[in-house]
Order: sequence, then C-alpha cells, then structure tokens
Amino acid sequence: MGTEMELHHILLAVDEFDALSIERSPASELPPSIQQQGIKAKAAPTAASAEEVVGDKPLADKAAAGTEVNSMFSPAWLQRDLGRFPVAKELGVRTGVLYLAGQEQQLYEDSDMGPEFRQRRHFYYLTGADFPGCAVTYDIQCDYLILWVPQTDPRTVLWYGRTPTIEQCKAATHVDDVRPIKDLSRALCGVFRPPGNTVYALHPDQVPRFEHHKGTVHIDTTKLKPAIERARVIKTDYEIELIRRANAVSSSAHKAVLTQIKRCKNERDILALFTSHCLHHGAKQQAYPVIAASGANGSTLHYTDNDQPLAGRQLVVLDAGAEWRCYASDITRTFPLRGAFTPQAAAIHRIVERMQNECIERIRPGVSFHALHLHACVVAVTELLALGVLHHTSSVAEIIGRGTVAAFFPHGLGHHVGLEVHDVSGRQRLLATTSASASAAATVRATVAGARRPPKREWVNPEMLASLYWDAVSSMKKTTTTGAVGDLPPNRVVASSQGGGDGRQKLEKNMVVTVEPGIYFCREYIESFFLNDSAHSKYINKEELAKYWDVGGVRIEDDILVTERGYENLTSAPKGEEMLKIINEGSAE
Repeated sequence: MGTEMELHHILLAVDEFDALSIERSPASELPPSIQQQGIKAKAAPTAASAEEVVGDKPLADKAAAGTEVNSMFSPAWLQRDLGRFPVAKELGVRTGVLYLAGQEQQLYEDSDMGPEFRQRRHFYYLTGADFPGCAVTYDIQCDYLILWVPQTDPRTVLWYGRTPTIEQCKAATHVDDVRPIKDLSRALCGVFRPPGNTVYALHPDQVPRFEHHKGTVHIDTTKLKPAIERARVIKTDYEIELIRRANAVSSSAHKAVLTQIKRCKNERDILALFTSHCLHHGAKQQAYPVIAASGANGSTLHYTDNDQPLAGRQLVVLDAGAEWRCYASDITRTFPLRGAFTPQAAAIHRIVERMQNECIERIRPGVSFHALHLHACVVAVTELLALGVLHHTSSVAEIIGRGTVAAFFPHGLGHHVGLEVHDVSGRQRLLATTSASASAAATVRATVAGARRPPKREWVNPEMLASLYWDAVSSMKKTTTTGAVGDLPPNRVVASSQGGGDGRQKLEKNMVVTVEPGIYFCREYIESFFLNDSAHSKYINKEELAKYWDVGGVRIEDDILVTERGYENLTSAPKGEEMLKIINEGSAE
C-alpha cells in the first residue's frame, strides 16, 4: 500500500521541476500527448567507440579513458532494448515520479572507519553513478531523468578526494540533466501541482523529503521495487558485455591459481593468488567472498574461512568471481591439489561434469529451469547407483521421488547473475515449487536458519525435490496414456516438463544464469537427516559411502547467457583435461 504524508509546502511553478527518465519507450508506445513533445532517447554508446580494453575487447564509455570520472560511471541502462521490460512499462502507470536514493558513505558501529563504498544496485541500474550521496528522479509522463549529485566540500577533497562535478557528470552520462542535490526537496514540491501525482520509492525509509509542503503527498513504496526487478532479469547488450568482462578477468584468475597450485601450502595462498590477479587486471571488487575450500571443507557450500593447510587434502573447491563495474561473475572449479584425481574424486568429478554438460546443452528460451535441475538429479542418481553409493535394488524414479538424492545435491542448479551475484529473478523464482504437495514445514525448512530473508540460492531439501518430481509426473500423466506412475521413466518425465506451463520461471533470451551442479559428502548433514531417517537410509549404501567422505565436495559452475536459439557460455576458466594439464605444467607460461 502507498503512504500518505501531511507536510507544509510553498507552491512552486511547474517548470521549476524537471523530472527524468529511467527507461525509454519507442515513441509509438508513448501517450499522444508525450509523442507531440518530440522527446527522443539519446543514442547509446557503441562498443566500437570504447577506449578501455579488457581481454582485448573495448568497453563503451562517454568519458575519456583514464579520467577520474570514467571509473565512477557505467551507463548500462542506456543500452536497454527499447520497449523490452522498461521500468516505467513494468510499473504500469502513465504519470508519477520515480525517486531512488543512492547509497551514503557508511561507518561501522562506534567507529570512524567503514566498509568500502558499495552503491545501491537498483540506483546504479538506472544511473550508472558509483559514488555516494546522489539521488535520481524520473518523470514518467515527461520522460525526463535527472541525476542529483552532492557538492564536494573542499575539506572532503583534502581527506578523501574529489567526486564528479555537475559538468563532469553531464559529460560522462546520458541523463537528461544533472543538478545539485541541495535543490531536490524544493523541486519535488512541483510534483504535486496539480494534486494527485504520486512519488514511487523503493522503501518506506527511502522516501524523499519535501520543503515546506502542506497537503497530502502520495508516496507508493510497493510498486517500484518489483518493477525494477522484473526489468533487471533481462540483460541489455551492455550489461552482458560487463558480465562477460567480469568472467574474462575471473577465468584468467582461476587459470593463474592452477599454474601455482602445487606451490600453495594453505587455503589462504589460493585466496591471495586469485584476488591479486583480479586486482592486477583492474577488477578491484569480488562479487562475493572467495571460497577456497580444501578436503572436507568442500562439503560446506559457503565456506569462507580459507585458512586451513592443504597437506593431506585431495581436492580444492574454488568458487570465486570478480565484479566488473558492479556486474558479477560466479565461477567454480574443483581440482586435485597434486594434479591427479584419486579414484573416488575422479568418479565424483566425472558425475558432476556430466550433470553440468548435459544441463548446459539443454538451455534455450522457453525451457523451465526446474526441468534442468531434475535432469541433473537423474544423472546424479544414475551415476551414484553405478558407483554403489546408492543401492542397486532401488530405481532412479524411486530415489528421486523420495528426494533422497538431495543428500548429495542439496542446492538449486543455478540462479540469475547481474548486479548481484545471486541476482533478482522478477515475478518468479527459477526453481521454487508451486505445488500444494509441498508442506508449510518443508517451505520453512528450505529457508536457511538465521537468514534475514530467503536466499536466492535455494536449498533443495528432500520434500522440495520430491514435490518437483511428482509435479512433473502429474503433468506428464495428464498427456499420456501410461497407467502406473512406475511406468514413467524419469528421463521421459523430465523431458516432458522442459517447457511445461506450471507457473515456474522459464528461460528467456538475454537472461544470464549459472549452471552449478555439485555432489557433496557433508557428514553432519547426511548422517543427521538421511542416515538417521529410514525413509532415506534404505537407499544409501553406508559401506560404500564411507569411501567418499574425504572427497568433500565437487562443484563446477559457469555463467550461461541464454541466446535466441540456445546459449553462450561466458566462462572460459579451464576445466577437464585442460585444467589438469595446466596444474601439471605449472607456471611454464
């Protein structure tokens, strides 16, 4: 619901406020009154005009390369495919003003120090401005975007350096205007003449202040956030280029680690190698804390201690990806510390390779991501049965239908990537079950304890996996003459659910998603929830399982762009035989 506020005001002439533009729509889609104004979107910069080069490919930017301002802007929103998921169109209104506040510089509690500045992602998406103290407004009807920037105090320059001036911001961006933020509150009063206009803000604690305004101010804090999140799901060409660059730097850093891994003595050596390589190549920020998990630590999905000795360990799970201009990469490789897999590690790595390869090959527009997850589960169960970790007397369908494979593959196959490493997903989640068969208790258990909100990377517990599978079976039985459920082979069930109309999110062109299957042997988790539960323990061969505890875990992850007819793998970090060759050849390069 919106919020109404009673404030005092001084009436201002309408022309004292110029609102601004988030997303451009083709003139044919605008109301006639707006079309007559002759407002045109400014042309987006092309990659050919770039002066900054990463991986031998140029990046578009209006400001001159090497300038201080250049690093503070990334006008990715300019590259949006006009008419496709613009924020104003997603909002579904023809009038009103959008208001977003940028991030302020933060301090730690009871300290004069603070974390490194990180811009609010929705604000950055609309402006490309990566410095503190800004705001942005967008007048929907007038299609006019204004960036409001602070004036830098000379004392601040002395201690912390400069932020861009208004003139520099105008030169570096394609917003319609840049104005001092001190004038924002007075200017906003013009929004409410005539009365009835609405300001759309992200959160109740991020609404604008009005100077001397008396009357009813309509502020809606419910519609803007979901509208922006829906728009962010489909990446622009420019955003894809930034994700591509993040992947290029990160893939190179993964390779650098492989060349030196035999010299590493501790997990922190791996951390240092990866981050220093990224810094050297211009990627100052990591998209998430590096995971350099050796041995049994590889069975902890988000392990970040990175401080254990490598001696006596078989594998390292290196999950690490840098940012490039606020856009993330997310890459995982699992490799043997000494250049050769043990028989057990080789077997698990081969399974995960097959899970990933077959799922990536199935990516195309219209495919339901949950069907890819189910396919990965079919592969995992089939292969674990062949290894003897699961009892041969059980069928693939029976084990998946019970959800027991979640003991070894307990998370979703992937997630969106963009301005967040676990990026927004819009109206729907990639994997979340919609079936009534998923109990409320199962839903609660699928939320990580202590998390401030449900994580975008979903924990797939047995109940949820079973629900996904039986929903697919139910859908298939509606279109088949086969009788008993047991007559439906899992591969046929999965294939039939590839594009099923079940309300779950389907892949679309220009989505970027991870494909990150894994097999893990987390002793505490498996023993507590599976070996101690007869519903699951009857499928698990405890004697054979004991041979794999030291493997820890194996995960392989790439960032995949959905294209018009298939996919493009944006990640080039070595894997497979190439990966082993680099480890064994060392730093020959």
